[in-house]
Amino acid sequence: MRRGGWSRETDVRELSARQPCGAIRGGSISAEPRINDRIRVPEVRLVGPSGEQVGIVPLAKALELAQEYDLDLVEVAATARPPVCKLMDYGKFKYESAMKAREARKNQAHTVIKEMKLRPKIDPHDYDTKKGHVVRFLKQGDKVKITIMFRGREQSRPELGYRLLQRLAEDVADLGFVESNPKQDGRNMIMVLGPHKKKTEAMAEAREAQAARKAEAKANPGRSQNAADGDIEDAEGTETVTEDAETAEAPAEASAEA
Repeated sequence: MRRGGWSRETDVRELSARQPCGAIRGGSISAEPRINDRIRVPEVRLVGPSGEQVGIVPLAKALELAQEYDLDLVEVAATARPPVCKLMDYGKFKYESAMKAREARKNQAHTVIKEMKLRPKIDPHDYDTKKGHVVRFLKQGDKVKITIMFRGREQSRPELGYRLLQRLAEDVADLGFVESNPKQDGRNMIMVLGPHKKKTEAMAEAREAQAARKAEAKANPGRSQNAADGDIEDAEGTETVTEDAETAEAPAEASAEA
């Protein structure tokens, strides 16, 4: 409905026309810098291809220099007055930035807490198997949460779980330390082991060992292939033993409770 020449549609069109680009609510804002013709300022503080200071020049002159050097004019500091622009190969710059970010993520260490569950009356063979997993986790620089699970009448004997945790902590004392002392949590008793070696150090050693294996494989391709086949067979055997130990644990515990 119009009153004296006014309408809602007219006001909306006028507001949209007066609003600058990118100021509309809900619009997406690009994180990439402005380059070449996208730069909309009368003058810029120009930095040369080698990092030398050219000074404050008109935008047209900066674009002319970029065309002369066959480079891009990139706005590196948009909030400065006047904005700072640099002559560079923008495609190469984006590629190098992506590679640096990828390398930083590769070297970044994430704190990981592994968990290993035991029973108070665990079989000696099962104990050795699970202790081997704890050793492997600590060598990788990860923390390990040890959980003792009590069932039935075992809940009246918490000292069994405490002694088992103390034994495990002593067995791996050269690789880790007790970060959180054993404490009762409902039907479980929990202890946390921390590694002496930092995660970054463990990752560096793993990369060095991998590089050494690759160099050895390149020097002796025949022997390295035989060693790799042997490692695969050993790994398969270890996996089978672990599964058998875990499946054999249930009947042994049932007989103990009976």
